[in-house]
Parts: sequence; structure tokens; C-alpha cells
Amino acid sequence: MKLHWQVLIAMVLGALAGVGMQKGLDGPASTAVSWAERDGALELVSFDAGGPGKLSDLAVGDRIAAVVLDRGDRGQRRVELDGLAALGSVVDESTPGEMLWLERADGGLVSLKLELDPDSPRARILAPLNFIADIFLRLLKMLIVPLVMASIIAGVAGVGSMGDLRRMGVKTFAYYISTSILAILLGQLLVTLVRPGDGAKLGLAAAEPGTTTTSFIDILIRMIPENVPSALTSNGAMLQVIFFAILFGIFATKAGEPHFSRMRELFDSFFAVMLRMAEGVLTLLPYGVFALIARVVASTGFEVFRPLLLYMAVVAGALIIHAAVTLPVLLRVVGGISPLAWFRAMSPALMTAFSTSSSSMTLPVTLETIEKKGKVSNKVTSFTVPLGATINMDGTALYECIGVIFLAQYYASAGTFDLTLQAQGLVVVMALFASVGAAGIPSAGLVMMLTILSALDLPLEGAALLLAVDRPLDMLRTVVNVWSDSCGAAIIARSEGETGPAELGRAGAG
Repeated sequence: MKLHWQVLIAMVLGALAGVGMQKGLDGPASTAVSWAERDGALELVSFDAGGPGKLSDLAVGDRIAAVVLDRGDRGQRRVELDGLAALGSVVDESTPGEMLWLERADGGLVSLKLELDPDSPRARILAPLNFIADIFLRLLKMLIVPLVMASIIAGVAGVGSMGDLRRMGVKTFAYYISTSILAILLGQLLVTLVRPGDGAKLGLAAAEPGTTTTSFIDILIRMIPENVPSALTSNGAMLQVIFFAILFGIFATKAGEPHFSRMRELFDSFFAVMLRMAEGVLTLLPYGVFALIARVVASTGFEVFRPLLLYMAVVAGALIIHAAVTLPVLLRVVGGISPLAWFRAMSPALMTAFSTSSSSMTLPVTLETIEKKGKVSNKVTSFTVPLGATINMDGTALYECIGVIFLAQYYASAGTFDLTLQAQGLVVVMALFASVGAAGIPSAGLVMMLTILSALDLPLEGAALLLAVDRPLDMLRTVVNVWSDSCGAAIIARSEGETGPAELGRAGAG
């Protein structure tokens, strides 16, 4: 059976297993944080900063006076926390994945995402699946830095003359910028027409605006690594790795013989070994996908998404239109490629993107799929795809635009913000820049959304609220990111005179 059918079956079985565990096994919510009663309030004793309890702006020793609950259609209410029993009552009536707003003794609000109680029967049954999913994700993460570095250096060194490199680079960046702008404008159009934020019951009060900002200039500066070995030890420093790899490949071509040939052969061999290693990891893909989907569905279920259904529908609708209309039109018109045949060929990469929510972790599958099934040359694939996995984020750019305007509509309907055309224009520009700076990891787009909210002087707590429904949207937008990367590789390959992608419609996708 072909890999993409194995992955599809694993996704379906994982979802069914998750639903079965959710319905058949007890799995209450938990704060995953330790509290103590102090003078009529709750004091934070300890928490794992890297653990499941998502706390913002809260430190050990801080005191919580109340919890603010927002139930969407059931309205908002405030519960005084005069002891552990009061908090336990609130948690017992909540579901895993739900967001609580904790009111500090000084009046500020902090967010806390509830997780599955680790001592519950459901959590114990999930433990083996968590182990499989974590091992699979770590194997994918292990490949990211060496695969990207080897791929780009081999790709740049193998392009040929500087004229060839410049030509392909201009085409690649023109495609990335064009599709990202089209995605952002589509998202802006839909969220403006539907207006899901008008009158939404989000339970967000007017607060002091955020102060943390990240400009495009900051992103450019951070692209240059101060310490290359340090950058190579972090999957979060992919822009730095790519910057160094491109420079290394360019200057390798200028080193002259015999040094150029030696370096090119070395990194060609390194890249070939990394691809074989990736193939070995990908044999575990169906098992990893099953474990990932099962644990997401079993841990959070679907109840937590009800208050934000219209917002989710707008995001999902815009992603589907961009993936099913905009990009296929570019494939057909610009590249002369059958969109359906190309989609069938790319299905293993797209399913992996859906289950991992990470374009970077999907990169080994994307490279393998585009080159083997898409019949795109290694010269084009090794240059365009790793670059696209880091800076070509159509789905992320679209999501950030809709998310920020959704929150701006909420504050505007409450009379605390003026959503002008100038503000919407700023959102478009910042969404483009933020998507370039976003890491190809789960929920990176939500983190970069803080940049745009800060630029608009909007409270940052709204982004934390969207965390409750981020996972399914993250899965969808990652599929769009990877789909756009693959379409770009095919279109650029056709512009370079390659005929492989155009032959898929006649020869089949296998």
C-alpha cells in the first residue's frame, strides 16, 4: 500500500481512537499548576514553564483572587477564589483545552489553558501514544538543521553560475511574496465581509496595550548569526542557518579549484545521506500520525471550540479558498501543471503537515515527495523548498491577518478601538513581515500575532484566548504552507525548462 494511503488510514483511525477514549474514559481538566491558600486567596507555588499549563505574566508567589469564565452563548461570570475548593469546582465543570482567565490580586488578568488531568484513566491510556508521538517528533526535529543546511549549500553550489543563482532566487522570492500577499488580502476580505468579531462574547476587558514589538528590521538583524555553531544547535534559528548556508554556498562557488569541487562533493554526499536518513524516519510516518491525531482528539475534544466557531469558519474558509482556488490557478496558468495530479503527488507531505502542524518537521517528507513523486530536479528542490519552509508561510500570514482583525473588530464593537483603513493596511504589511519571521513549528503564527497586536496598540491577552482553538487551525494552515511550497517548486521548475511536473497529469502521480 502506498505511503499516502497508509497515512490517511492512520489519521482516520487516530481520530476514531481519540473520540473513543474521550467518550469512554474519564478525563477531567487540570491546571497542571500547584497552588496554596494564603489569606483568602490562592498563591502560585510552582509550575513547569515548559509544561502543559500555559501561564502568562505570572510568577511563583503571585496571588489569584478570582477566575473570569466566558462561556460564549452562556455569558460571562466571575468566581471568587477564596480557597482551593473554589478553584477545584471551576476546573471540574471545565473541559481540557478550555481557557481560564485568572484575576491577580493587583487586578491584572493572566491566561491559563486547562490540560488533561495526568492521573486520569484517559491520560494513562494516552501515555504510550504520547511516547510514540514524542519519539516521532524528536526524530523529525533531529533532521531539520542538518537537512536544511546540507540541502541549501548543495543546492546553491549546484545551481551553477551566479547568473543562474540570481535568476532562480528572484523567481523564488517573487513567488513567495506574491502568494503571501494574495493570501493576506483574501483573509482580510473574508473577515471584513463576515465580521466574526462584532459583538463576540470573548470575555476580554479593555486592558493596557502590549509593549513588546518586533519590527521587520529586527527580523533582518536576527537573520545574521553571531555564532554559527550556536545557531546550528537550535531549530528556532532557521533563518540564521539558511542565511549562513546561502552565503557558504555562494562563496564556495568563488573558492576556485580544487576547493569548490571538494566542497560541492562533500555536501552533495552529506545531503544524500540525510535524505536516506529521512527515508528511514519516514517509514514510521503512519504510526507517528496515528499517535499525534489520537492524542489531540482525546486530550481536548471538540467542546472547547464552540464559542469561536464563526471565527474558525472564516479562517478555515479562507485557507480552503487559497489552497483550492488561488494556488491551483497559479499551477495551471503559470506552470502548465495539472493541480489535481500535483495534489495527488503531494499527498504524503500534506498529510504529514496536517498531523505535525510544522512545515519544518514536514520538510524531510516534502523534499522526498517533490523530488521523487513530483519529478522536480534536485537543483530546484534543494534551493526552493528549505527556503520556503522558513519564509513562505501563506497559511500563517492569512491566519495572522484574520486573527488580528477579528480581535480588532471585537474591541471596536466594544468602543475601545477604532478599526480604520490605515489600521487594516498596517495589519496587511505586518502579517507579511511576521509570517516571514515565524518559525516552522506548531503555533508559531500565534506567537508572531503578538507583534501585530503590539503595532496596533491592542492588548496581547486576545492572542492567548485564540490559543484554545489554535491547534486545528494550525494543522490546516500548515497544510496550506506546505502546499504553497510545493506549488512554488513546481512552478519554478517549469520556468527553468523542466518537464517532469507537467507530465504528471498524463503519466500519473505515482
